[in-house]
Amino acid sequence: MLDTRPLLMASDFPKLKRARLETLQLNLGYLCNLSCTHCHVNAGPARKELMKRDIVDMVLDFIDRQRIKTIDLTGGAPEMNPHFRYLVEQARARDVHVMDRCNLSILQMAGYEDLARFLAQHEVEIVASLPCYTQSNVDKQRGKGVFDDSVSALRKLNDVGYGTGHENRKLSLVYNPVGPFLPPPQGPLEADYKRELASHFDIHFDQLFTITNMPISRFGAVLLSKGEFDQYMDLLKASYCADNLKSVMCRTMISVDWQGYVYDCDFNQMLAVPMQHHESSRFANVITTDSQRVHLSHLLESDLNGKGIAVADHCYGCTAGQGSSCGGALE
Repeated sequence: MLDTRPLLMASDFPKLKRARLETLQLNLGYLCNLSCTHCHVNAGPARKELMKRDIVDMVLDFIDRQRIKTIDLTGGAPEMNPHFRYLVEQARARDVHVMDRCNLSILQMAGYEDLARFLAQHEVEIVASLPCYTQSNVDKQRGKGVFDDSVSALRKLNDVGYGTGHENRKLSLVYNPVGPFLPPPQGPLEADYKRELASHFDIHFDQLFTITNMPISRFGAVLLSKGEFDQYMDLLKASYCADNLKSVMCRTMISVDWQGYVYDCDFNQMLAVPMQHHESSRFANVITTDSQRVHLSHLLESDLNGKGIAVADHCYGCTAGQGSSCGGALE
């Protein structure tokens, strides 16, 4: 696969510092039942990387020590990790808010028939990927038959109370563009999604997140192969909005990979750009380097507030236009 990393490292992106750590985003592994073209982690059915139980327990120790408020579970399909349910149960027992980044189709797979009910029982917030409300666009991006599976899964979630206004059973959908362009404004698109899904399928959800495709991994390789990488980066940089810097996800979140190594965000993780953790203040505002990775076990007692964040050109994707993060548009 073509590598975009060398094209992104020499960056003029503004320096950033952390605020108080609130969210732990955990990549439970790259195993997935799908192989989506926009996937920035190159997940798929053949991937073997999965977070092991000892790392899960270390995560729980970190949650206790740092008083983490939210864990954000991603993958791959995070539900395919054999310790997914254990982690959810332990986190909820600590009154930690749990978000599950679900591809929906996993709810239709054999062996996962009771997953929707499990998620509802433990009041897990679901952030579900649905790149469009039409079958042709979804199947083009995610594979034939995925739209029908997604519709069936959404009905199943509605049946157990998701998407109906229940405070503890929130269901959000995620839109990704199908090509090298920015997502449209989040508000009007959410209204379109709600109208179309309700009228055609009697499906309901709480909110829509619009997320800009990052020029890395699988999507970045497609851009390079089509000769569109530079043009897309020009679009991201031309659409830069400084007001979005105060709300980017990396300021209050860290990303942990399946082995327990720590990154400033999920995108840095996929580029193998590690967190730059130094106790000395002279290392504040660090720009990306090739230094050693930091393991979660090294941060159990660390205060990350005010530390520098590693940046590169892909960071323009989070600040372009209305902004974008794992929580959708920033403006």
